[in-house]
Amino acid sequence: MDRQNIALNYKHKGCNCCQAVLLSYADKLGLSEKTLLALGSGFGLGMGGMQGNCGALIGAVMVDNLMNSRHNAANARNILARFQSKCGAVTCKELKGIETSRMLCSCDDCVKNAVDILENQ
Repeated sequence: MDRQNIALNYKHKGCNCCQAVLLSYADKLGLSEKTLLALGSGFGLGMGGMQGNCGALIGAVMVDNLMNSRHNAANARNILARFQSKCGAVTCKELKGIETSRMLCSCDDCVKNAVDILENQ
């Protein structure tokens, strides 16, 4: 099963978007499922309850930082720019169309796009 489907399975089993992305890389991160769940727990509905960045995007940046020695803002900006290009926005409320009634990207698609960005860096 590919990582996008692994992430979606976690999402459909009750994980938030950040946790789903993190757990789809559990085999490469060297951290327990319990630790990854805890790391991503505050990012359901985006950071700050739809006020901040999408949890899937946050999870992608976390995975990249944990897997690579290049912990820098430029790489995070690259992931953010690619996510915005694929999804149409980066904040949860914009993605879900809370103020516009026009959804730009579903949670499932945000999770799949975040994993795709990581897989194709």
